[in-house]
Amino acid sequence: MHHPLGGSLHASSFVHPPVIAFHFDPHILPLPPGHRFPIGKYGLLRRRVEADPRGIELRMAGPASEGELALAHDPGYIADVLGGTLSAARQREIGFEWTPALATRAVYSVGATIAAARMALSEGRDGGVSASLGGGTHHANAAQGSGYCVFNDVAVAARLMQAEWHRRRRALLQVAVVDLDVHQGNGTAAIFADDDTVFTFSMHGERNFPFRKSPGDLDVGLPDGCTDDVYLDALRPALATVWQRLAGRPPGLVFYVAGADPHEGDRLGRLKLTTAGLAARDEIVLDALRERGIPTVVLMAGGYGHVVDTTVDVHLQTLRIAERAQGAWTHAAMA
Repeated sequence: MHHPLGGSLHASSFVHPPVIAFHFDPHILPLPPGHRFPIGKYGLLRRRVEADPRGIELRMAGPASEGELALAHDPGYIADVLGGTLSAARQREIGFEWTPALATRAVYSVGATIAAARMALSEGRDGGVSASLGGGTHHANAAQGSGYCVFNDVAVAARLMQAEWHRRRRALLQVAVVDLDVHQGNGTAAIFADDDTVFTFSMHGERNFPFRKSPGDLDVGLPDGCTDDVYLDALRPALATVWQRLAGRPPGLVFYVAGADPHEGDRLGRLKLTTAGLAARDEIVLDALRERGIPTVVLMAGGYGHVVDTTVDVHLQTLRIAERAQGAWTHAAMA
């Protein structure tokens, strides 16, 4: 398979800054036996990176504040989550029963994405890649969580980065979301529906959850059983359309929602991508962002493998490709 990042991936004559990856898995969410959300994958992924960092530096995230959450969420909803007053129906929509641990983990998940976004935009890095070992909670809208998503980390971080950028530079920060989780990013699309400073692109299983989609700026629905070639043949022109539509207002920050759930071994995905196909997906996206010099936040998002180690393998592969992209990015900047 052709490597879109080219020969610079193998350059060894320079040392590039690591990908800073933020984690929050010590804030565990106890779930009942048989629950299909794979809460253990986050700790497994962190331990895999710790065992062999190779250009990835792990940092513990801090929590998002109530004020930061309010940039994308209704204050009443925030109060219900933090105070434990969510109705039973709203808890069912999220997919988790409320506990103090749920609220704590939710604010740290958003905090990890905020920290990664700040790192991507930090002075002196001249663009590059940062990551969260979670994030991509794209089903949460302004007033309600859904589909295992309590708060929308991308929406909060995007609006916070725009505010901080304007305060620092007196300029508008355009943001784009490239969402390749197998499920449509309906919450993100709804939050930014009337906001032309954030472009939302989602490529997903057309017949998968959510069954009522919220249209974003660009949506590409795929059939059940979609294989590597079909997927990649849809991705390339879709990305070309994104860049064409953003030519007049190029983004200064991109959130890449790199779900593992299009994998053929996923219980909820309904697509048939191989591990190699997902590697090609990540390379295509990260190469396009590197070529354009756009700071990028990589988020792990969904992954529900029949075997949890398979999901962790795909997430780790995404981080390795991000690290190689960071190296190629730095090499190009130094040339």
